[in-house]
Amino acid sequence: MDPVLNKFEDLGLTGPLLQGLEQAGYETPTPIQAQSIPEILDGNDVLGAAQTGTGKTAAFALPILQIMWEDDQERREPSKRRGGRPGRRPIRTLVLSPTRELSAQIEANFRIYGKKTRLRSTVIFGGVNQNPQVRELQSGVDTLVATPGRLLDLVNQGFIDLKDVEILVLDEADHMLDMGFLPDVKRILKFLPRDRQNLLFSATMPGPIRKLADEILVDPVTIQIAPQKPTVERIEQSICFVAQADKPRLLNHFIETKATGSTLVFTRTKHGADAVARRLVKAGVKAAAIHGNKTQANRVRTLNKFKNDELDVLVATDVAARGIDIDGIQTVINYDTPNTPEAYVHRIGRTGRAGREGETVMFCGGHETKFFIAIEREIKLQIPVATGLPGCQPRPLQDPESGDKASSRSGGRSGGGGRSGGGRSRSGSGAQGGTGGGSKPGGRRRRGRAEGSVSGRGSTVGRKSAGSEAGKSGGSKNNRGRGGRPASR
Repeated sequence: MDPVLNKFEDLGLTGPLLQGLEQAGYETPTPIQAQSIPEILDGNDVLGAAQTGTGKTAAFALPILQIMWEDDQERREPSKRRGGRPGRRPIRTLVLSPTRELSAQIEANFRIYGKKTRLRSTVIFGGVNQNPQVRELQSGVDTLVATPGRLLDLVNQGFIDLKDVEILVLDEADHMLDMGFLPDVKRILKFLPRDRQNLLFSATMPGPIRKLADEILVDPVTIQIAPQKPTVERIEQSICFVAQADKPRLLNHFIETKATGSTLVFTRTKHGADAVARRLVKAGVKAAAIHGNKTQANRVRTLNKFKNDELDVLVATDVAARGIDIDGIQTVINYDTPNTPEAYVHRIGRTGRAGREGETVMFCGGHETKFFIAIEREIKLQIPVATGLPGCQPRPLQDPESGDKASSRSGGRSGGGGRSGGGRSRSGSGAQGGTGGGSKPGGRRRRGRAEGSVSGRGSTVGRKSAGSEAGKSGGSKNNRGRGGRPASR
């Protein structure tokens, strides 16, 4: 059995990274950190399946900072890295994420963790003037965090050179798929060197994401962190079956009589978010909407007001809510029933954090019944019908499309779940210039882990046959000593 790794120093982190963690108040690694950090330090490609809130940003940021810091210590002259001009820092790590908020949050974490390393990072995203971002890039950075669209814009304008990237991170890949960024991601791959380390993190693994993982990851270690079931069970959940036209009146009543503390309302569309927020403001509620059509300045201003209790209600779409990390949300209202179980779990997970109890209610119109049935099947709980709310109707007896009785819904998921392709797998439980495009890269060479060795929590490692195919599609990884680097690209 693997040793339990309860300290960050047990994971291979040293020097200024440990100092930065101590100053930031971090003491114990989460399961995904305990499993990912040693593998990334060893130069392995990683496929991580983990939800938001599991500590996955630190799981990749900490070992990346350690690798770059060690490399700088070996060279002694960071300004004269291979491929870089004196006084210039080439981009060595590229992190792609789907939203502005998440990108900014990731880059802030790189700065916090790397405070004692002298490593530099910056973030770029659309919706704001590019000139300040270009100036920051021209001063030289080690880590670039970016949304795909703005990155491609600046690459095509000649402001960004990606030929020295050694580590690529795709964070929240499933939401990049949802937002239509996968074609942009594949274009970006064409600008990257083949000899690199690849890390892909995703809460879910739909077919296109599994295919992308198979294309870019070489003999990856798969790390699966199951959503913490007590989070769902700890939250007081209810559902109200209501006519769509009655939802506005129901929402006002619930906020006036039932909601406590900061309240987050989810809608399916941007237009819906604006309409709900306008009606609440008209009713005297301090509310505002946040979604992708808002300017970056507006979104930041709205989030800060919500965090500072200047707003009682924040209305958001699922996409806009990605990257929002706000403690103290006590009530979540699903004004529109989410169309996937994963979206439901993610939404209600915004409350009941850090051991606190939370409350959620879901408004379900007649056309949304099929969604709620899938949600109950997935979470394996029958959500109680809310009482004392105007317009609420009894639980429907059957799915209007399939004819199956809703009351007998049970069982597991069909189809999804596993990943395709090779590599090794690990599992745990917790809170989660070149010629790239399309073919597998050669991969960053390993930092000295013995074949088949294991570290982490409750995990097993074993080769799968597809790992032997790496050499057929772009080269294979060769072992390297800790602190070493590829001899050439």
